[in-house]
Amino acid sequence: MTDPIVVVPYSASWPARFRIESQLLQVALAGLRPAIEHIGSTSVPGLAAKPVIDMLVGVESLDAFEAHAEQLEIYGYEYIPEYERALPDRRFFKRVVRGVRTHHVHVVQVNGLYWKRYLKFRNNLRADPWLAARYAELKRRLAGRYEHDRDAYTNGKTGFVEAVLAMPRRADTAVPFVAPASLESA
Repeated sequence: MTDPIVVVPYSASWPARFRIESQLLQVALAGLRPAIEHIGSTSVPGLAAKPVIDMLVGVESLDAFEAHAEQLEIYGYEYIPEYERALPDRRFFKRVVRGVRTHHVHVVQVNGLYWKRYLKFRNNLRADPWLAARYAELKRRLAGRYEHDRDAYTNGKTGFVEAVLAMPRRADTAVPFVAPASLESA
């Protein structure tokens, strides 16, 4: 059995947790000069989320990254190679502290397809509070239904994610977003 999927209200601590961890990753991967972005639901102010900080690490090439991958393991990250079957152009790492997932690292080619997809999804949610609220509702329903089935939970979000990615393109830079009070309780 896997750790349960729990969606919690937004926490103002998530951006700080990202900043601290991104500094650590900059040190760990200094030779690659990675671009690091906060992605996933914890990167959208006001959005309910699993309390796991997702980080997108952009590198010039995955081949160049391979020589540095063990650096992440030194900092407590576990490489999950089986995820490459679904996304061969991404390297995925997780950090678990005292039995609880705390961080995910998605290593991709900077400005490649996955880099652009992750940022477009985040930016569209940041720019549209209604869309972010719908996503929170979906995630709560899926977490209730698939509490111990991470694959089913993730697969249940696919249609929504693809619909957001099909929307007109937003800027690929950070989109400021101030959540209305109603979104925090959604």
